[in-house]
Amino acid sequence: MISWDDFEKVELRVGTIIEVSDFPEARKPAYKLKVDFGPEVGVRKSSAQITDLYDKDSLLGKQVLAVTNFPPKQIGPFVSECLVTGVHNEEGAVSLVGPDSGVRNGQRLC
Repeated sequence: MISWDDFEKVELRVGTIIEVSDFPEARKPAYKLKVDFGPEVGVRKSSAQITDLYDKDSLLGKQVLAVTNFPPKQIGPFVSECLVTGVHNEEGAVSLVGPDSGVRNGQRLC
């Protein structure tokens, strides 16, 4: 179990995917994403293994929930600056987590 104080330290924010590109150097199929978290956080890069359920066009403009206060992580030649959240379905493909309706970029999970 973690404490409420521990949970409050995790910044889970909504952002909009503004750019998607292939990540051929990744060990498993993945995309490189740029996500806009609004003026307070800015645009952050992330790598996501979501190619089973999403093509690049379907991701543009999609709002996602991401952890924005992890330190940058080197993934091969790419530096990930946030962790986009998702859950595995029955087949093991990742389904992204995000709001049902549009909210302001940068809004924190409450």
